[in-house]
Amino acid sequence: MTYRTGTYVVDVRENRLVQVIGADEGRVQVRRPGGGLEWEVPPSALRLATREERNAAGLRPYQTGCGRCAELEAARRVAAGGGDAAVSGDATAAALTHWVTEHCGRGDEGRR
Repeated sequence: MTYRTGTYVVDVRENRLVQVIGADEGRVQVRRPGGGLEWEVPPSALRLATREERNAAGLRPYQTGCGRCAELEAARRVAAGGGDAAVSGDATAAALTHWVTEHCGRGDEGRR
């Protein structure tokens, strides 16, 4: 399975909640939410974190409290309904890029 950057998953080898920060040649780079040391995990040792697991870790759901997230999500929904795959893809990429750069915790544990 392939996971997008920013996705919260569980490393089943240690039952540890982690965040995907990249992937390369059959390995997934992860770290604890909010930062810290990074390590590589085989994709087969990961599963998606449940909502309950994310909530228990104090992670806020996608788009909570961010006006820019709301704007980008609205634009993405309009683009998705427009029938142009390129426009829809660009809007999705813009929303995801904003989410990863602003809310994934690199260097600022207050952003989530």
